[in-house]
Amino acid sequence: MPHTFDLLVIGDANPDVILGPLEAPLAFHQREQLVGAGALTLGGSAAIMACGAARLGLKVAFAGRVGDDDAGRYVRDALTARGVDTRALRLDPELPTPLTVVVTRGDDRAILTAPGTLAATTGDDVPESLLAGSRHVHAASYFLMPALARALPVLLRTARAHGATTSLDTNDDPAGEWDPLGLPAVLAETDILLPNAHEALHLAGPAADSPEAAAALLAARGPLVAVKNGAEGALCHDGRTLTTTGGVTVTPADTVGAGDSFDAGFVAALLAGLPPADALDVAAACGALSTRAHGGTTAQATWDEAVSHVTRTGKNLS
Repeated sequence: MPHTFDLLVIGDANPDVILGPLEAPLAFHQREQLVGAGALTLGGSAAIMACGAARLGLKVAFAGRVGDDDAGRYVRDALTARGVDTRALRLDPELPTPLTVVVTRGDDRAILTAPGTLAATTGDDVPESLLAGSRHVHAASYFLMPALARALPVLLRTARAHGATTSLDTNDDPAGEWDPLGLPAVLAETDILLPNAHEALHLAGPAADSPEAAAALLAARGPLVAVKNGAEGALCHDGRTLTTTGGVTVTPADTVGAGDSFDAGFVAALLAGLPPADALDVAAACGALSTRAHGGTTAQATWDEAVSHVTRTGKNLS
């Protein structure tokens, strides 16, 4: 059966309020602190990834849940404006849309999230027609959405049964537990795992003493593993071979959502038929170029921009 969409993204979507850079520790006791910039923009790992993939030229659908409120309508309109199909974005009549405040300082940031509809999002929010009609299915924010996490093995298995490939970006675990919900069952249905270095080390467990070791251990569980490693670049492991790419030099406005833009680039490149080593270069370019402006979606790269950035470094894509 022909696929209607290149990519279905499942997960979180919310407004981000981004403030920074904060030059001093965050102060309480009703102290007012001034920062250089502030932005209200689309956030959520899944939403930013979906927008990045649409910007790269993929036909993208989104499935998830937000509140039936002004914030939820802002999320829906922002996704639609960036070319993402939102017919499967459910408006919850009772719970509010999640909201995140990001405070940046140097190359780091603090993230405060009011979860709203996140815990109420379930597998029932993902239409089987989209699982059957998409070339690739990506899930994000595993630890923020426990009911959806429990449904992911079945959802991803269904997608694969219809010929799709699958990917997962777990993102951070606020509880610090890292595997309370049966992650091995999800990895068994995951073709591509996309953690950052911090997440990879936690997911791999105490036997991992470096991002490279973590990638190898995680790849031994089945998926192709691509690890985002900040200024050090990125690496991937297919269970046999480790591939690396260096960091991309940019002057970032902020790094919010860079990892999600990396995810979009990696998936888009693989769907375009590029081998993992080339996909890693494209993904690193997408992540770096997304930091040119405040917010996760404002400066996301087009396909031509990402490829041009790679070729200017002297590399040739297959």
